[in-house]
Amino acid sequence: MKLLFKLQIFNSIWTLKSPCRFFSLCCRGFAPQNISGYESPSLYKDLPEHFNFASDVLDKWSQMEKNGERASSIPALWWVGDQGNEVRWGFEELGFLSRKAANVLSDACGLKKGDRVIVMLPRIPEWWSITVGCIRTGIIYIPATTQLTANDIFYRLQASKAKCIITNDTLAPVVDSVVSKCQFLKIRLMVSEGSRDGWLDFKELLKAAHGDHNPVKTKSQEAMTIYFTSGTTGYPKMVEHSHSSFGIGMTSTGRFWLDLKPSDICWGLSDPGWVKFAYGCFFSPWIQGACIFTHSMLQFEATTVLNCLSRFPITSFCGTPTVYRMLAQHDLTSYKFKSLKHCLSGGEPLNPEVMKKWKSKTGMDIYEGYGQTETVLICSVCKGMKIKPGAMGKASPPYDVQVIDENANILPPGKEGDIAIRIKPTRPFCLFSHYVDDPEKTAASERGDFYITGDRGIVDEDGYFWFVGRADDVILSSGYRIGPFEVENALMEHPAVAEAAVVSSPDPIRGEVVKAFVILSPDFASHDPEKLTKELQEHVKKVTAPYKYPRKVEFVQQLPKTISGKIQRKELRKKEWERI
Repeated sequence: MKLLFKLQIFNSIWTLKSPCRFFSLCCRGFAPQNISGYESPSLYKDLPEHFNFASDVLDKWSQMEKNGERASSIPALWWVGDQGNEVRWGFEELGFLSRKAANVLSDACGLKKGDRVIVMLPRIPEWWSITVGCIRTGIIYIPATTQLTANDIFYRLQASKAKCIITNDTLAPVVDSVVSKCQFLKIRLMVSEGSRDGWLDFKELLKAAHGDHNPVKTKSQEAMTIYFTSGTTGYPKMVEHSHSSFGIGMTSTGRFWLDLKPSDICWGLSDPGWVKFAYGCFFSPWIQGACIFTHSMLQFEATTVLNCLSRFPITSFCGTPTVYRMLAQHDLTSYKFKSLKHCLSGGEPLNPEVMKKWKSKTGMDIYEGYGQTETVLICSVCKGMKIKPGAMGKASPPYDVQVIDENANILPPGKEGDIAIRIKPTRPFCLFSHYVDDPEKTAASERGDFYITGDRGIVDEDGYFWFVGRADDVILSSGYRIGPFEVENALMEHPAVAEAAVVSSPDPIRGEVVKAFVILSPDFASHDPEKLTKELQEHVKKVTAPYKYPRKVEFVQQLPKTISGKIQRKELRKKEWERI
């Protein structure tokens, strides 16, 4: 029998069919200091047969707004452009525009439930209306960063078999450069003020679209979205999440970690192509009925961020440790954050020194959260919990998080091992479904009764988890996950490179950056190292997404290898980090 529960948000109550007794605990004011994971697998059993974030969550807030149960003075989405222009949508307007977007996708584009669509847009209001439109129609949306190159786009189109790609006039020519090789792509939809041959005009189609839309019934466990995530070997993997995984699973993120109410305004600094955007700029705030604030800036600008925090009534702010490091370099005494009351960090480990510096300049603590593309929030430090500088916090509901050894045995406090989530006897509904078209990698992510995060850590006597490092070679730089294989491949396409190995290297601002160890081809051995370094960096920026380029390059005569000839990146990384 399916469990009906009441999700209390602020002073309003609305009812959803829920999979989880955990969420009824949320409604009873579950104390953050008691969050430490759960042992009972029954917490995951009662998924409703059908669930849709657009109709079951957003439309409920729209109705409450209409009934006066949520203040219409606080928008659902508050967008600010580079020229200071603003767009404010309430939940009612969001519902209306997303229904029109749904009709554009299903009628004008001819897409149907289960079709895959790549959404490659910057932070513009249409990203939200189109993505919600995809959810309404049961179309599987695939977020992509606007930093992708032609090669990156081609790989994603082919791997995902996407029928449609949605982007702007800047990236449309890049898509056109590879479209002749993409046999699965049928529709190109452009969000722009102009038009382009071969592309449908979203804005014109939106004007003509009906405002009514019958929501498609989606099952809780059906695919809703696919994210590409970098790994240590091969090209990025495709991570599939269900409708309930994010649509219900992000409840604890919004309620406990972000600590949001409908009166709050939350600004999460992230790229729409990354899962962190789903955490802080989409599902979590809107589950709580809060306002999502966003700025259109294409690249991080510290003064823009500081001015926005001073000018707008933003109550919650979430950024990577790199963001806080860059902001703290400015004279913060000249800025007044009148409304800001909650600061959060995620995407990479938070250095205690950054936390200390931020608090000394603003008087506010930074609350850390830890999650992955494959999960929702795994660990977090919530309000009401003791802050231990350097710790990621306690396990977030409904996960049972443990540190295990190579045989899947749970390790005692203080012992280093693999951070893992219990998946047996029942797999948590808010864990990714699988790696698309890759059963081997899906199977490799499991060990015994656990899903392996790929991160090494320690849990202390109080249940706080401490990050030690990646178990693989993935580089975490400024919140980006960068796989060494992609960078090495890009370098190898340059004639100067005979062999290359890429690892992380410590950096005072970004935490860690990409470093390339390069063996030169004989013809380039006498070239100027400084000029060649810049040439290789520019080459990588053109071949793959610019954020992946090696900020450090070292030319070497040989690389450490195993007896079978595999490069030992671990040795190179160890030497890099031992220097500090």
